[in-house]
Amino acid sequence: MLMLDPKVRNWVMLPITFAMFLIGILRHLMSKLLRGTSTAKLKQIQQKQILQRSQYLRAHASFITHQAFHQRKHYFCDKSTGVLCKETDPSQSAQAQMMSDPNMLSDMMKKNLTMIVPQIATGAWVNFFFSGFVVAKVPFPLTPRFRVMLQRGVDLSSLDVTYISSLSWYFLNLFGMQGVLTLVMGEKTFDDTQLIQQQMGAGAGAGPMGGMDNAAALKGEKDQVDMMAHEWKVGQFIEHATKSLTI
Repeated sequence: MLMLDPKVRNWVMLPITFAMFLIGILRHLMSKLLRGTSTAKLKQIQQKQILQRSQYLRAHASFITHQAFHQRKHYFCDKSTGVLCKETDPSQSAQAQMMSDPNMLSDMMKKNLTMIVPQIATGAWVNFFFSGFVVAKVPFPLTPRFRVMLQRGVDLSSLDVTYISSLSWYFLNLFGMQGVLTLVMGEKTFDDTQLIQQQMGAGAGAGPMGGMDNAAALKGEKDQVDMMAHEWKVGQFIEHATKSLTI
């Protein structure tokens, strides 16, 4: 068992945490300064609200009756009048918006700039000054599969997987600091994981730079509602309550 030196905590672990906290605040303020003044169109807002209502229906359908569910399903998925079956305007796609609105592309580039540049700078700083340190230990056992995630920069197979290297501590702070920043700033801040997912989704049906493909989103939501089997659970609650009272 290793004994972690308090000096490593004071001169490696705490500086990395404090630096990531300050950089997170700086990134949030920079993103607010560079934020554009683009306004969403009415058609886009309507389509997003339709998708949200359909998702709420799928999530909470068990609390409404069969008749109420089929009425809502007809409203969303009817071939002639369903709101999810209506043809979308090609000009509302992410590609067309970027071609018609140059400010949209510049805003996306500014957002990526505030994400990539601080990550490269802080990653190089941690890797140069603090590489090879073991800074913390997880208080519960883990499987060897977590070694790659928790012990980056420490190539020692005999080391217990519960120990965390300085480089892995940097990544944990990078992706886990959003809740603390939101609590301190009093408003929702940037989310690195969401931005990365948007970039990865750009080549999988989404628009460029994470924009939403309205036609594909509406079609996918319609298929989800069509395949859904309704089950009313409120009636089961009443039956269970009646049985428990009669026993």
